[in-house]
Amino acid sequence: MSDQNNFGTSEFNVSEFGTSDFGASDGGKGITRRTALGRGAGVAAIGAAAAFATAVTAAPAAAADALPGTVAGVRIPTSELARSTARFVREVSSGTLFNHVMRTYLFGSLLCDRRDVRYDSELAFVAAALHDLGLVEAYRTPAERFEVDGADAAQRFLREQRMPAERVAVVWDAIALHTNTGIATRKRPEIAMVAMGSAVDFSGNDLRRIPSDALEEILAAFPREGFKQDALDTILSLCRTKPMSVLMHPFAEVGRRHLPEFPVPTVEDLLLAAPFEE
Repeated sequence: MSDQNNFGTSEFNVSEFGTSDFGASDGGKGITRRTALGRGAGVAAIGAAAAFATAVTAAPAAAADALPGTVAGVRIPTSELARSTARFVREVSSGTLFNHVMRTYLFGSLLCDRRDVRYDSELAFVAAALHDLGLVEAYRTPAERFEVDGADAAQRFLREQRMPAERVAVVWDAIALHTNTGIATRKRPEIAMVAMGSAVDFSGNDLRRIPSDALEEILAAFPREGFKQDALDTILSLCRTKPMSVLMHPFAEVGRRHLPEFPVPTVEDLLLAAPFEE
């Protein structure tokens, strides 16, 4: 039985929330910019920068039941699926990543609660908890965007948990779209919540909408623990190991700034290399 909080399935348009839109797959470390252009590299959607954290080493094992029941007035779901999901994420990811995904759920919930938006809390929690699996080394593929890697890994896990297919599909969309706030916020609330909550934690987007006492409680329950540097290290790891997965992705900006001879073409490069006579 799902933990629910006034569940609703309508589109969730949060136009009054601030969203900054930014926004592929061809792997390989040895790909040059010229080679990528020669292949007519495909263009991926430009997404919004959202929340990412490092996840190379596993955190010490801990019981998922140790999660607090309520943080900043937000209830953490206690269904068997929610507990299994939290236990799984805690086992496979770093402590920094685990705390980030928990903050993502809490921030997203607070933003929705303040607007009386109805949502399925179990579905939102599971999607938020699993949304950065694509940053865990064990779930990275050689070529896909990390969002797709994460969505696919979450799908496999949830199928093993016998979650209904229609609910798994919502989680897949929430994870795949979480770096594209402009699209995610036009979807159902559980999808929008992951994008909004991760954006708060990554860049402080809409942080002004989180009451100071609630923020203090969230950070006490799930500390940041060097999140900024860990996130940067993770971004650079993806840029080094599978550069073409960040084609037309905001991470490419980081690669160009920090990595010499970064091979990924810019939007301008792709446009001018299009095989048309004009």
